[in-house]
Amino acid sequence: MVWFRRDLRVHDLPTLSAAAADAESAAAVFVFDSRVARPGPRTDFFLACLAEHDRALENRLIVLDGDPAVVLPELVNRLGAGSVHVSADYSPYGVRRDERVERALGDTPLVRTGSPYAVAPGRIRKADGGEYRVFGPYQRAWHDHGWRSPASTDASTVAWIDPADVGERNPLPPPAADPKTAPGEDAALRRWTQFRDALDGYAGDRDRPDLDRTSRLSAYLKVGCLHPRTLLHDLRDRSDTDASKFRSELCWREFYADVLHHRPDTAYENFDERFARLPYDSGPEADAAFRAWRDGRTGYPIVDAGMRQLAAEGWMHNRVRMIVASFLTKDLHVPWQWGARHFMDLLIDGDLASNQHGWQWVAGSGTDAAPYFRVFNPTVQGERFDPDGDYIRRWVPELRSVPGREVHRLRHDRPNDYPAQIVDHAAERLDALDRWSQIKN
Repeated sequence: MVWFRRDLRVHDLPTLSAAAADAESAAAVFVFDSRVARPGPRTDFFLACLAEHDRALENRLIVLDGDPAVVLPELVNRLGAGSVHVSADYSPYGVRRDERVERALGDTPLVRTGSPYAVAPGRIRKADGGEYRVFGPYQRAWHDHGWRSPASTDASTVAWIDPADVGERNPLPPPAADPKTAPGEDAALRRWTQFRDALDGYAGDRDRPDLDRTSRLSAYLKVGCLHPRTLLHDLRDRSDTDASKFRSELCWREFYADVLHHRPDTAYENFDERFARLPYDSGPEADAAFRAWRDGRTGYPIVDAGMRQLAAEGWMHNRVRMIVASFLTKDLHVPWQWGARHFMDLLIDGDLASNQHGWQWVAGSGTDAAPYFRVFNPTVQGERFDPDGDYIRRWVPELRSVPGREVHRLRHDRPNDYPAQIVDHAAERLDALDRWSQIKN
């Protein structure tokens, strides 16, 4: 049996090679656990990718509904399966789930081959055996460790059992809404090819939200329509600045997975425990400020554009993610967990390790974090990275009549239907630094 989870592809999937070496035929299985599948854009995208994956398997995917620790052993017994093959899952929930399934399977082995990462979390250690807490040294060790070449697999690697032959099929759960991003492995490979062939200039342009210069691969990596090893292999002969920068971005994803593997508590708690004492705001005023941030009605154009892009697309440019996170935590003095939860509700690429630790990087409470005294000025950030204001006008229609760079400061006529700034950034910056001074020692 091959149990698919975050690996919805048939190419470069070592799990298939392991299953083919273990048995003459195998059942392709997916378990829909409605207890943990939260409705929203990410689930819709996942289900659309699952439907594409089923087509790649020629509609041979067996879909179960329920607790994997209950329904998988039942199916193993009915089929007489000798083993269950998976890609290892290193998320806190995935580890607990797989341990429960392994116990429930009894003598039937749960065989883990590969993972969603080029280098599995926990594999890289410092010379003293400890884990890395700073990105730079981790990145050097990650490069030195290296990664395997892509696995030579496709849908024919395994002789799949026809669900009709075993009386198991069940309809795939349909998405509640059509995803804004094309789903599936074929779409992921097309996007990768387009991005790879236009990689020149990436290092300089990736921070510009007004330009389409990011890879847009994060959602595909999240659900496993692509493996990072494939991308790294395709860039193996490039050592230029653009390729190096893209490899660095892939490494950040693996670094945060490694951090969460060693410190699963940091999914919801501060890596830097001092920040548990940082005074954040609460009560009706904090709730109202959070709603204004969430709805893109703060009066700061770059912040509002980012939040509206998130609501419309289930995605936000990475530079803008940092800007809006800094604004929430350091201008509005709201706990990072509020913003991280909202992101996970809406992002189709919402990955627990990357999302939570990205938020902590900005909030100052994480490993390798930006210093707390680095408070992003949203107006200056907008002028620097959206110099002509095109990104803002794309997402904030009230400001489309404001020309050029004027859209960042609105020094003259602020449109009547666009809100005034809900806080004074200069004052809130000093307030944030004062709060930090109360706990830093």
